[in-house]
Amino acid sequence: MSKEQILIVEDEDAIREMVVMTLEMAGFDSLQAADVSEAHQQVVDHRPALILLDWMLPGDKSGIDFCRMLKSDALLAEIPVIMLTAKSEEDSKVHGLDAGADDYMTKPFSTRELISRIKAVLRRSNALSGDKPINIGKLTLDAKSHRFMVGDDIIDMGPTEYRLLAFFMSHPERAYTRAQLLDQVWGGNVYIEDRTIDVHVKRLRTLLRPHDCDTLIQTVRGTGYRFSSRIEKG
Repeated sequence: MSKEQILIVEDEDAIREMVVMTLEMAGFDSLQAADVSEAHQQVVDHRPALILLDWMLPGDKSGIDFCRMLKSDALLAEIPVIMLTAKSEEDSKVHGLDAGADDYMTKPFSTRELISRIKAVLRRSNALSGDKPINIGKLTLDAKSHRFMVGDDIIDMGPTEYRLLAFFMSHPERAYTRAQLLDQVWGGNVYIEDRTIDVHVKRLRTLLRPHDCDTLIQTVRGTGYRFSSRIEKG
């Protein structure tokens, strides 16, 4: 069985070498890039299982720019991204996650935590990339094409809404707290407000309303949200 390849996009040689050694000891293979141009070539040539992406990179494109580019490409959007950055402010974290990053780590970080985060993101990514479409009500999730559809109509949405709705459809008929959704969709130790979920749920409902699918996302009083085709009475 071949090892999973992790692409490290980092312009500081010492950090890149440390991460390479850490990944090798954990049983992963490494690819390396020092800027966005090299990173894009590595992605096209090797299609890594995951990308560790530094926020600040040399040249005219940042890590955030590269993340947005990946997540807007239907052929590459499924590759999970963990942002690595010295930026620790909450708004920076939200900015990175809204660009499509699957998790966020602030430098300096422990190697044990890095491997733990990589494994967690890979588990979530694999769980949402099954071969069979999921159908609930009129809504279909086709993970292979990274699309949501109602009949032949494709519902266009951003990467954060995609991950949240994909999780909902993969785990229907169960109520989740906002904290649980943040942990499952954004990853553990991502310190952003629970109410961030409310913002993305509102966006999802707005996107689904023209297709009469917004009622699939149900508010559970005192808990959070549930995805269900069953209509609650009373």
